[in-house]
Amino acid sequence: MQEVSRARSTKRKSIRRNPRLEDPIGKERIFREKLNPHYIAGFIDGEGSFSVSIGKHKTLSRGLEVRCEFEIELRKDDQEILERICATFGCGKIYDCSYERYGWYPHAKYKITSTKDMEKYLFPFLDRYQLQAKKIHVYKLFREIVLMVRRKEHLTNNGFKKIVSLRDRMRSFGKKHRERNR
Repeated sequence: MQEVSRARSTKRKSIRRNPRLEDPIGKERIFREKLNPHYIAGFIDGEGSFSVSIGKHKTLSRGLEVRCEFEIELRKDDQEILERICATFGCGKIYDCSYERYGWYPHAKYKITSTKDMEKYLFPFLDRYQLQAKKIHVYKLFREIVLMVRRKEHLTNNGFKKIVSLRDRMRSFGKKHRERNR
């Protein structure tokens, strides 16, 4: 009788993408004119989003992963603006989004998910060309969380608790939050 291994296969499944969506566009495929940095800062004030999510992860010892993302989402017919922002920053990718099921126009989303790119490109830019609206408070909390992740503080219990606390403070500035206790 042959022995059967109970170990899981290391063969990775390919990511199934919607075939109607285009592949992500990175800076290496964009040859657009850069935008005025003050325009970009104002654009981020209005349309930008800083988010920190904590999700399950099978291989991490804590079982939870901290994911930091900066994104701007616009209608697909305004994708050139996102391409020019990507060219100005020199990092990130532009993704195709479909909202057909809601009857919406197609969208494009510019995302920076690399904490290294955030520290190297995004933060120096936003520190030099500061946001003017209340989003600056969210940015400062987001920046603190990303730098904690870069220093590996999220791997300690105290660091993880602090990140959760800072993320909750970030959420208190969101449009869906009813209480304004800051």
